[in-house]
Amino acid sequence: MNPTQVDAYLHRLGAARPARPTAEALRDLHLRHLRTVPFENLSIHLGEEIVLEEKRLLDKVTGAGRGGFCYELNGAFAALLTALGFEVSPLAGRVYGDEGRRGIPYDHLALRVGTVDGGEWLADVGFGAHSHFPLAFGERGEQADPGGTFRISGAGPDAAGVRGETGTGAGDLDVLRDGKPQYRLEVRPRVLGDFTAGAWWHSTSPSSHFTQSLVCSRVTEEGGRITLSGRTLTVTAADGAREVRELLRDEEVLGVYRERFGIELGCVPTVGAPGNTSRNG
Repeated sequence: MNPTQVDAYLHRLGAARPARPTAEALRDLHLRHLRTVPFENLSIHLGEEIVLEEKRLLDKVTGAGRGGFCYELNGAFAALLTALGFEVSPLAGRVYGDEGRRGIPYDHLALRVGTVDGGEWLADVGFGAHSHFPLAFGERGEQADPGGTFRISGAGPDAAGVRGETGTGAGDLDVLRDGKPQYRLEVRPRVLGDFTAGAWWHSTSPSSHFTQSLVCSRVTEEGGRITLSGRTLTVTAADGAREVRELLRDEEVLGVYRERFGIELGCVPTVGAPGNTSRNG
């Protein structure tokens, strides 16, 4: 990233350039990202390319004012953090689904971030409803967060008999929210291009939940969440109270995208239309 791109990204987040890459600076940027840049899969249903290259991700987030799914959001956030002096390693995860089954390899992208004051953190601005602040990577006890109670633990053996974390700190980790496993995380550092096949699968496969549904979601300033799933608008307060309503008119849907998510659209996206032309590289 060049200085102009960094400034544009920070402007999108409403953040000043941090003096040093500290844990407190990371916490601030992480929360601002969740409040400002929505988790959304609109490109899949608008026939837009999804390209896992730094410039394309930055153009989407800072130029077009859009969001994205995990590969895009954490990919762009990694570029920003690296430019600000943080030590960043992309990590691959497999999301837990029904009956504890895990998704495909490179199912999810999360970030291991080192700070100048000695901390290591799990940062994830691309998982939808998750922790509002980075989680301490080396902590194995419960970690309280506005998004729930989280824990990072050594994973048990997988179906192939591969063990989780050992005394050396190597091996897979499970990330849990309120006692429920969210995803299994590999600790080997990756690069953005490693996730090309996962992004392609999620963008094109009929079995992917991203091709089967529309979502646009962000954390609210009050600590709750606002989500537009197709035409269903759900506003969840910080205390868990929910207000749900159906948007009947196209103008209402486009207005919510514009006013609540900062996304200008010329038409209302619908699942499966106008057809996917995604490409990753």
